[in-house]
Amino acid sequence: MDVLRTFDLLERYAEKFPKEDALCFKHNGAWKKFSTNEYVDYSNNFCCGLYELGFRKGDKIITISSNRPEWNFADMGMSMIGVVHVPVFASLNTSEYQYIIRNSGAKMILVSDPKLYKCVSPAFEYEDFSSMVYTFDEVGGVKNWMEIVEKGKSSSAETRKEIEKIKSEIDRDTFATLIYTSGTTGKPKGVMLSHKNLVTNFVSAASVFNLNQTDKYLSILPLCHVGGRMGNYQTQYSGASIYYAESMGTIAVNMQEIKPDGFDAVPRVLEKFYDVIISKGKKLTGIKKILFFRAVKLGLRYKPFGGNGWLYEKKLKLADKLIFSKWRAALGGNVRIVGCGGASLPPHLERIFWAAGIKIINMYGLTETSPIITINRTYNGGAKLGSVGFVIEGVEVRIAEDGEILCKGPNVMLGYYNDPELTNSAIDNEGWFHTGDIGCLVDEKFLMVADRKKEIFKLSNGIFIAPQLIENIFRESTLIDQIMVVGEHEKFASALISPNFKYFDDLKSSGKIDFSGSDELIRQPEIQTYFNSEIKKINKRLNPAERINRFRLVPDEWTPATGELSPTLKLRRRFIAEKYQKLLDQVYMK
Repeated sequence: MDVLRTFDLLERYAEKFPKEDALCFKHNGAWKKFSTNEYVDYSNNFCCGLYELGFRKGDKIITISSNRPEWNFADMGMSMIGVVHVPVFASLNTSEYQYIIRNSGAKMILVSDPKLYKCVSPAFEYEDFSSMVYTFDEVGGVKNWMEIVEKGKSSSAETRKEIEKIKSEIDRDTFATLIYTSGTTGKPKGVMLSHKNLVTNFVSAASVFNLNQTDKYLSILPLCHVGGRMGNYQTQYSGASIYYAESMGTIAVNMQEIKPDGFDAVPRVLEKFYDVIISKGKKLTGIKKILFFRAVKLGLRYKPFGGNGWLYEKKLKLADKLIFSKWRAALGGNVRIVGCGGASLPPHLERIFWAAGIKIINMYGLTETSPIITINRTYNGGAKLGSVGFVIEGVEVRIAEDGEILCKGPNVMLGYYNDPELTNSAIDNEGWFHTGDIGCLVDEKFLMVADRKKEIFKLSNGIFIAPQLIENIFRESTLIDQIMVVGEHEKFASALISPNFKYFDDLKSSGKIDFSGSDELIRQPEIQTYFNSEIKKINKRLNPAERINRFRLVPDEWTPATGELSPTLKLRRRFIAEKYQKLLDQVYMK
């Protein structure tokens, strides 16, 4: 059957893919599984319950939740009566939550668990707060979402008939969800997406990932993230079972438990996988260590579809048997495809994972484009490593005179919520959405993204610097966890560096260095020498103007919780610059 609206997935799922493990999550140490029929029943009853509570088309409901099946039940229940779903990250601060609650006008807030409720509840403490609050897990003194489900179960035949009428009146252009961009600067923007935006995107994605009914997919990206949501929908469209990872810290364990055929990720997740694998390789000795790093060196030269010739392929086959098969085993043994987006993927990661038999499907898009604009494919001629692929079905891309990437198609948002001026500045009179990214087309097909237009800066000599490209190259180093390149209006480029503290902890454990904390570590002359040598080596790969002339190490790990990274793990450059202003003044002797 055709899927025209997101909730059409339910009937399609029930008809084509009846199964016992449609949606699964870890609860009290065990995997709890919901069948296809349970998925449909919970969704329908939640929908009826909302209607009985007085919710109607256009009303807003916020979810602040970890990834779990109940998120889907609520999502589908809302969509069937035209209630707009407002999924929100679980890592925002009180003022950000209050802004979204007020700006959206949400009538209900659904929170997943006691720990999260404790973090979020201060945002409810203001004079005109009037939203209903429910939780998925039991929380003392707070209404539970099952009250809505039970109300739906006992709803009248008249209510159910009215809901069927409402469903029939919802079309592809109906406003389905309001997603607030995580933002690296300023207030979050509310992006309005329709059923058409979401459906055309996940149907196109499903044809690329090509999952099937017997596959298991590990969902890692937050469902409130447009990329995680798209992956969630396209997996259901394909009939694969979805298992939700407990947290970022349990991904490796969860993979061993369920042995997924695929998963979704942002580059930061893949960088962490790679760092762990390389650190284990460094602990090997003798011939095992030699073979390991020969395989790595070989993998870093990988070209898909036999591009390096038969001799390389023969060597790769041996490396796969001895080394890369163990990499796949560490990810559960079955992983063959990984969806990756949300930020710039360092090319060396893409190359070596493909060499290891794990196809990283690099893609590009924004919340405003639902999200995919371009994506690599897995067939010969359909992928160019280092690029973000080519356009999905029905989408057009054009490069403006100043290099900005423009997009037109059924994936482009309805607009920014309550902000027609901002909408008009982003979508021109011809319907082209201005992404704010700079890029180019290679072979008139494959898109290469350089950087955010607003993040490219000019040195005092007039040379433009694209910091993301430089940062990706430096993050290949095992010494560096995060790096931010700076130098706008200065004579040269410099950097703030958050070291890979795990790497140095391992050196400490082996007795090679000694330090009592990160502050002491970065002050040691020996550590400064390590970094000086590493940066000098990496600088040789860059054009003279792009080279890091000076740097400062910081004693902090950068995370969303501490504010240096957005919830989607992008650098919050303004925040970082303000936090380390004294260090930057030292760099440029101000």
